[in-house]
Amino acid sequence: MPLYPEIEPYAHGMLDVGDGNRLYWETYGNPDGKPAVTLHGGPGSSGNAYFPRLFDPEAYRIVVLDQRGCGRSTPSASVYGTDMSVNTTAHLIADLESLRRHLGIERWLVWGVSWGSVLGLRYAQTHPGAVSELVLTGVATGSHAEVALMTRGLGRIYPEAFEKFLAGLPEGEREGNLSAAYNRLLESPDAEVRERAARDWTDWETAAAGQPPRSEPRYEDPVFRMGFARTVTHYWGNDHFLGEDNDDGVVLRDAHLLKGIPGTLVQGGLDFGNLLGIVWRLHHAWPGSELVTVDEVGHNAGAPGMAEALVAATDKYTARR
Repeated sequence: MPLYPEIEPYAHGMLDVGDGNRLYWETYGNPDGKPAVTLHGGPGSSGNAYFPRLFDPEAYRIVVLDQRGCGRSTPSASVYGTDMSVNTTAHLIADLESLRRHLGIERWLVWGVSWGSVLGLRYAQTHPGAVSELVLTGVATGSHAEVALMTRGLGRIYPEAFEKFLAGLPEGEREGNLSAAYNRLLESPDAEVRERAARDWTDWETAAAGQPPRSEPRYEDPVFRMGFARTVTHYWGNDHFLGEDNDDGVVLRDAHLLKGIPGTLVQGGLDFGNLLGIVWRLHHAWPGSELVTVDEVGHNAGAPGMAEALVAATDKYTARR
C-alpha cells in the first residue's frame, strides 16, 4: 500500500502545558475517526506532513505535535537561556496526557519513530489505559548501551568522522559521556562555542547515519541545528531521564507492562540499532507484538519499503475502535 495523499490539517493550536511551555499541535483526517498520535524523533526534531500520509484519512483522526522545545512549540530549545531542566521524558509524557485530555480523546494509537518510539513505549508503560495500539519504527529503547553505540561504538565503523567528532571536545572531555560533554559546550555563554559544537555534533550525526558530509538539509538550518543538538545531547547525556538504573534498559525491562496492547515494530534490516539486538529482545518480551523487518533499509522511516510496511500496520488497526 503506497502513502496516502498529502492533506491539510483541519485544526491546530497551542496548548499551555506549564513551566512557560506551549505545545503546537495539528489534527488531520476524520474528526470522528480512530484517534492516533504521532511522536517525532530526535529528541529535538519536529512533526511533519509525512506522518499523516501513513494513515487512512477517512478512518483516522491523526494528531501531529511538536514536542516541548521543538519545532513550533515555544520556547524553542534553539534559544540560549531556554530552561532545559523542565524538558525531560516525564515532562513529555505529561504533555501527551494534557493534549489527549484537551482534544477529548479517551484512547489513541501511538505511532513513534526513533526517539519517538522510546517516548511511545514509556508512555504506554506508564499510561496503558490511554494507548489502544503502538506502531513503532527505527525502534529504540533509550538505554545507556544504545547511546554508547551511537556516540562511541560507531567510531569503529566511521573512524575519520569520529576523530573529527572527538576533536570538537577539549582534550579532558574525550573520555566518558560524550553526549554530556557536547551538551556542556552547547550551554556555553559563548555563542561561537555553541555554534561550533552544534555543527560538530550534527556532522557526526550525518556520518553515523552513513550519509555524505553536510548532506542533511535540516542540519544546514542554524536554528534547527542548534535546537536539535542542544536537545538530543540533553537527553542522551542524561540517559533519556529514564532513571539511574537505565544501564540495561528500563524500557526493555518493563516490556511486560505492554501486555494487552497490540503493537507492530517496523525495522530496517540495516538499522545500526540492530547491532545490540534490542528490537528482537523487545519483540520477544512484549506479548502481542509483531516484528516486521524491511531488508536493505537503515534508520529511515521514509525509505522505499518502510512506508508500505508502516501503512500496512496502521491499516491493520483501523477496525479496532
